[in-house]
Amino acid sequence: MTQRLSGGCHCGAVRFEVIVPDRFTVDECNCSICEAVGFLHLLVAREDFTLLTGEEHLTDYRFGSGTARHRFCSRCGVKAFYIPRSHPNGVSVNARCLDAVPLEDLVIEPFDGRNWERNVAALRERKPAGT
Repeated sequence: MTQRLSGGCHCGAVRFEVIVPDRFTVDECNCSICEAVGFLHLLVAREDFTLLTGEEHLTDYRFGSGTARHRFCSRCGVKAFYIPRSHPNGVSVNARCLDAVPLEDLVIEPFDGRNWERNVAALRERKPAGT
């Protein structure tokens, strides 16, 4: 069974929908950027993500290898989703930016992103939610 969830940035300029299983797990990464912004990764296949509004408000930020495409709302600064280095054909949605999904209902697994190179193989083996 799947469900369609909506979400977006703080100001509402960027809105999206994702299709995910009824039960899903999110990752809490401890790398420098994820820890700083409290990002909880819900990895979805590209075809299960739809940007509804706000493309014109998105700004990209790239660092390190430059592969990950961090997309921020230029109005409020919130990163509601991005294209991850580990799954360049997927989208990582910040579960904190989903509408009406209580954090206490989520299964949150830690991911050691500080040692990304050592741990990414296991992350890449996991399929996006819903696939």
